[in-house]
Amino acid sequence: MKDFKPILIFILKFVVVWGVLLVLYNLYLSGYHEIGKPDPYSRIIANLSADTLNFAGCQTYAVDDKTRPWTWLYIDGQYRSYVNEGCNAVSIMMIFVAFIVAFSTTWKQTIAYIVGGLLVIQIMNIIRIAWITYILRYYPKYGDIAHDYAFPAILYGTIVILWIVWVKYFALKPMKKEDEQVD
Repeated sequence: MKDFKPILIFILKFVVVWGVLLVLYNLYLSGYHEIGKPDPYSRIIANLSADTLNFAGCQTYAVDDKTRPWTWLYIDGQYRSYVNEGCNAVSIMMIFVAFIVAFSTTWKQTIAYIVGGLLVIQIMNIIRIAWITYILRYYPKYGDIAHDYAFPAILYGTIVILWIVWVKYFALKPMKKEDEQVD
């Protein structure tokens, strides 16, 4: 059993962190979905995606749906996409955080990497939403492929790369004497 201790600790840390984050996130969402309104974080992501498209020269704005929990993105006078809680990347960010904590070595390093990683993931996500909206407006025949395959691969690929960097350069790196944890 001693041989399996590191694996069991990893799994336990992952499941506990992910479970706590999942419960907290669902509590957060429930108050908004019960009244058919988008949650504020998803609205922020929609607005940032619209700002990204505006920066690229497309006239874009975000409008909350009146009856459903999502925010529409209008690009050059046409609504082409919407952002709901599934688009805000929080679900995959929770998995990212749980993995990093499960492989954690020091809290200072872990927290710094989590913050940096979440920032990278969210920037990629905002670009992803903007790009999908653009494709749906100007190249609609490629919309399903972009939404269902290409952009999830880019987003999940980013997370896998962040995990590889974490494990290779931080989690498995030999600790200095002053970084050692007390178990």
